[in-house]
Amino acid sequence: MLRPRIIPCLLVKEKGLVKTVKFSKPKYVGDPINAVRIFNEKEVDELIVLDIDATVEKRAPDMNMIRHLAAECRMPLCYGGGVKTSDQIQRIISLGVEKVAISSAALENPHLITEASATVGNQSLVVIMDVKRRFPSGKYEVRTRNGRNRTGKHPLEFAQEMEKLGAGEIVINSIDNDGTMKGYDLKLIRQIRDAVDVPVTALGGAGSVHDIGKLISECDVSGAAAGSLFVFKGPYKAVLINYPGRPEKDALIPNKLTTAEYLKLPTSHNSDTFQGFNEAFSN
Repeated sequence: MLRPRIIPCLLVKEKGLVKTVKFSKPKYVGDPINAVRIFNEKEVDELIVLDIDATVEKRAPDMNMIRHLAAECRMPLCYGGGVKTSDQIQRIISLGVEKVAISSAALENPHLITEASATVGNQSLVVIMDVKRRFPSGKYEVRTRNGRNRTGKHPLEFAQEMEKLGAGEIVINSIDNDGTMKGYDLKLIRQIRDAVDVPVTALGGAGSVHDIGKLISECDVSGAAAGSLFVFKGPYKAVLINYPGRPEKDALIPNKLTTAEYLKLPTSHNSDTFQGFNEAFSN
């Protein structure tokens, strides 16, 4: 079986790296390019970079910034922020980005998902669902534009709709848990994981490596993403880029292979084995 990816998520605001709490109070934590260089050295599985200004300010993706990020990254890169058209998606992919994440545009123009997946392939198309509980009912709702706009959409139904339209991956981002470092919303994640067949990545709330292990063991996700965990250290949240080493990752998710490790296996595997690999990778 393939090992779930452990993914730092970087938020960019006014060209600086920030971290939020429940999508508010952005705290400056450094330069995005410097962070990428450090994560290169730590050999992270994948990196997500989200420009949280772009959509709110009705601004197109900053192609110059994306070009620099892609040039520095030695790991797969997923970019999101301000993406509204299939042409933008194609251009971002052409800059060396492996995946493009769509959030608000997926609700405002669902056919963009189908159009883009046909052009760049669904493996390159990620839909991010920013989800918040409604009070007092406790029901989940998909929000857009940094959580400001209510949509009335339930995340389970929305995830299924995006999968049918051609999304290759769903990222569940909990607004309520964002930056709290108190753990993932496992109830929400399990619901989405059970409702779709495409890979699911969870984001929002990780405060320790233990939280990641619990997420993987209880929810069987394809990716465990986190922001604060990988840019802060200690009870006073001193800014320090960090990432679990190989022994820690092996302890979290034993007996699973990375894609790179799988490809290094002897080539005598039969077609049934490769079919199993393909199924594991897609799930």
